[in-house]
Amino acid sequence: MDIDTLRLIRSRRVGAVTFHRLMEEHGSARAALNALPGIARASGVETYEACPERVAMAEIRKGQAAGARLICWGDDDYPMSLASIGDAPPVLWAKGDTTLLARPMVALVGARNASSLGLRMARKLAFSLAEAGQVVVSGLARGIDAEAHEAALPGTVAVMAGGIDVIYPTENTALAARIAEQGCLLTEQPPGTEPQARHFPLRNRIVSGLAHSVVVVEAAARSGSLITARDALDQGREVFAVPGHPFDARAAGCNQLIREGATLLTQASELLDATGQTVINFGAPVRRRIPVPPVSKPAPPPAEGLAQRILDLLGPSPMAEDQLIRDLGISAAVLAPELLALELEGAVERQPGGLLIRTAH
Repeated sequence: MDIDTLRLIRSRRVGAVTFHRLMEEHGSARAALNALPGIARASGVETYEACPERVAMAEIRKGQAAGARLICWGDDDYPMSLASIGDAPPVLWAKGDTTLLARPMVALVGARNASSLGLRMARKLAFSLAEAGQVVVSGLARGIDAEAHEAALPGTVAVMAGGIDVIYPTENTALAARIAEQGCLLTEQPPGTEPQARHFPLRNRIVSGLAHSVVVVEAAARSGSLITARDALDQGREVFAVPGHPFDARAAGCNQLIREGATLLTQASELLDATGQTVINFGAPVRRRIPVPPVSKPAPPPAEGLAQRILDLLGPSPMAEDQLIRDLGISAAVLAPELLALELEGAVERQPGGLLIRTAH
């Protein structure tokens, strides 16, 4: 633990890029801290003070109280893949099994309002990648991220947008606790930090920076998942995308990535073959089946929100009604009247063989 490194990155107007430039120019965090007031004066700022040691020590105590530990850029256990990017986070707060950070990682990201098919695809890919010895890294968001983390346990890393002790969204609190026990939680933000909009793109570049490959399962034409994919390309990572139905807006981003040169992906073995990754056995517990439904599923939705939940899970690709019942975690008797109402509205269309689709209504 290097308190000077923490002080430097927590000083005003010092971000990751500035941190690395200062380190290159001055050779050490202590020398950079000593130089900061003079640099500020040269820029017209007369009363500049670097982050005081007491502030850095208070952050360290708060992180330790949360059960986390600080990993600084340059430490032996700092992830090598992340260290290679130009704006690598100077400090990381980690909670859980940090040995995972030294293993090969695949980022798996996608839509928050994912379809049932998208969730199942994420579950299948994450499960298979974990079986092959890959650590699955994602952003702990609802939807595809949560599904990937759940299926990949005990080998998953969740990168958080806020502090190590601030779980967002709160619905993933139980999942985050399981990851802290069986995987690893990771963030560059100080403990106690509530996530803000500007923090999410910063988190995304860590997700892609940790991984040798990034897989996008579902993503709208403008989404955070596409930002992660762009970061991955800038960082020299392989980008894979799962194709989707052209009428489904949640697949527009993936289809766009494939048009622009991303590798089309339908199963984990294709990624392993393309990247030259071999199956590695790290002694993880034997998995006999893909968990269905995953433990992280929220409780059955209240009746007044059921119609929207049905529409969120359906898309233009046909889906069996019994699968919809399982994904919702409700009985056929509860589903039937809501489904009929949606059919009458023209929002859902029933097809032969008990299949359902969401219309463009």
